[in-house]
Amino acid sequence: MKKTMMILAAVLLTMTVSPLFAADDVSAPAPASAAASSQPEAAPENVPAMVSTGTENAIVKPQSAEPAFEMLNRIETIVYGAPHDGGLLNRLNEVEKAVFGRDLPGSLTERQTALLDFLEKGTGAQPSLLFKLSVAEWALEQQIRPTWSLVKRIDSMENILEGASQEGALVSRVERLLTKLLPDGVNAVPCVLPKSTIFKAALRETLTVKNVKVDDIIIMGLNEQVVIGNNLVAPKNSRVFGHITKVKPPRSFGRPSEIEMLIDSVEVLGPSIVQVDFGEAAKKAMDVDSGVLGAAGASIGGAVLLGPIGLAGGFLVRGNDKQLKEGTLFYVETKEEVKVPAYAVPHQITPITQPETSAPQGTKSAPVQ
Repeated sequence: MKKTMMILAAVLLTMTVSPLFAADDVSAPAPASAAASSQPEAAPENVPAMVSTGTENAIVKPQSAEPAFEMLNRIETIVYGAPHDGGLLNRLNEVEKAVFGRDLPGSLTERQTALLDFLEKGTGAQPSLLFKLSVAEWALEQQIRPTWSLVKRIDSMENILEGASQEGALVSRVERLLTKLLPDGVNAVPCVLPKSTIFKAALRETLTVKNVKVDDIIIMGLNEQVVIGNNLVAPKNSRVFGHITKVKPPRSFGRPSEIEMLIDSVEVLGPSIVQVDFGEAAKKAMDVDSGVLGAAGASIGGAVLLGPIGLAGGFLVRGNDKQLKEGTLFYVETKEEVKVPAYAVPHQITPITQPETSAPQGTKSAPVQ
């Protein structure tokens, strides 16, 4: 592990990047034992929380078996949007050059581990590259694009801010964007997300009895940002994960079709995963927001959206037109108090995070009294 820690530190010390990414400010990934003490508790394996960034599909079919070379596939999906072909070493060299501008030293496993930690976990002194990238997107557009690849997200921001995409290592390009958007830099701060914090999620694709099956992963988008005080926890469009637990087509004697879905977790800045369900606070928020049930009823041809019926955090959709349309909204809430990483919004831009009406999570998502 010590050797792995030295790998990333060595390459970063030799890189030429912006002052926000100076070698003095960067340390190698912490050992696993240290990281565990500072990171939010990981979600159980059965929660579909590990869909790689770069997965644009809103409905993800589960793998029949563990993919070969899973770590490198995940890295390439984050960076490019999909795994590449070819020999492992050539692929790793290519992705390291894309991210850092050069190869990392060390064994295949050490290099993959160091790179994935850099992208997703960060170090004791620096948040992850995905954390910084999301904050930069939020500063520019007030929302993020977590289903896009790293390359596409950076290209898009450069085109908006500078008129054209730029050349160079991805990490240097992110730091240059941050210099222009947030010259004071980006740090992760610990934030307590209270129990029953409410999240408002929207479907990104229409669900029908024909395009989903049991165990499919459903990726929704957070409809509004979540802010605790002046700490940005989850920007608008952050991913919300669910999975299908039942699909029944229309049956004889006029019995309607059914789609049953569990909403499992929300991806907050980090990226970190927070488990959610459909509790009392979410029910009250859903009752108050008449637009949710009204839109759902209109979207599914008079079907009734019920939840939960013998489910923990689930929704049962019944209807004769066999679909739940893109944009349909759901409320869920945190199961318990949890400590998460967040971005402390500078006072100069704090007003854009403040809602007109207060809500439990600091947004207008949940006007619960």
